[in-house]
Amino acid sequence: MKVLVTGGNGFVGRELVKRLLASASVVPGMPALTRLTVADMSGEHLPADPRVHLVSGSIADSAVLDAALDVAPDLVFHLASIPGGAAERNYELGLEVNLLATLDLFERLRRQGNCPRVVFTSTIAVYGSPLPSLVDDDTALNPGLSYGAHKLAGEVLLQDYSRRGWLDGRFLRLPGIVARPPEPSGLLSAFMSELFWKLAAGEPFTCPVGADAVAWWMSVGCCADNLLHAARLAPEQVQARRGYTLPVLRLTIGELVDGLARQFGEARRELVEYRADAGLQAAFGNLPPLDARAAEAIGFCHDGSVETLIRNAMAWRQ
Repeated sequence: MKVLVTGGNGFVGRELVKRLLASASVVPGMPALTRLTVADMSGEHLPADPRVHLVSGSIADSAVLDAALDVAPDLVFHLASIPGGAAERNYELGLEVNLLATLDLFERLRRQGNCPRVVFTSTIAVYGSPLPSLVDDDTALNPGLSYGAHKLAGEVLLQDYSRRGWLDGRFLRLPGIVARPPEPSGLLSAFMSELFWKLAAGEPFTCPVGADAVAWWMSVGCCADNLLHAARLAPEQVQARRGYTLPVLRLTIGELVDGLARQFGEARRELVEYRADAGLQAAFGNLPPLDARAAEAIGFCHDGSVETLIRNAMAWRQ
């Protein structure tokens, strides 16, 4: 089996690649993994494995996509993107990577003619802000950022290509995934991950939302498992519905701080100072309940508890 992961050297991508290489059978009923092509700007975090083939560069570069698709893949995980804050600051770059390169990828896969499975990472940003009192399968989509608009366009394109039988697509709307490495990411929600690392290290943290701010949470390990589950769903399981907003843990910042204090010591609570930013509080601190029963019914899941979230979120650094 031949697999392509765009953005495979990124935060979620690295965890997914690790799981793909460790799987005896990536997709039941299909041959074992023989080639894993990773398209990303660099490959510094990728494991040394003869099955891994790195294609360096931006997927907005046609030569990079030429190389990435030199061998037609059976399965594609399309993770590469310019995240929300960075895409908002640089519209042209966000457009090129998040929308135009996605369309180019889908077109090239169509022309290869083998109808690969495609797992596309969308985002809860497709809902926009403010959200209603409950988010469910009937919630209107009204993105308030270019990032969300381009991801929504990708969803629509993938559904249309799948309707025509060119691709076997499925997409997942991801919440905030933690705990991202403490380095620039371009994400407006980066503080959600920084909180983990600062308290684990016993360092002070100025939180840009209040202790009562409510967010949706998922660990990187849980996210990677859900991506693999999406790939393993049989075609008949996704014909009626190809997209899902994933189940999440809905926790306040205070509840997460409590969990981190139980894990790393009660004195950690005193390290947090709250200085709420109105914009961030509105976007990431007032998330309503999420009804994800449809996703749960088909096998998608969240981390289960705040303790498991913390353990899973930080496991990749161990």
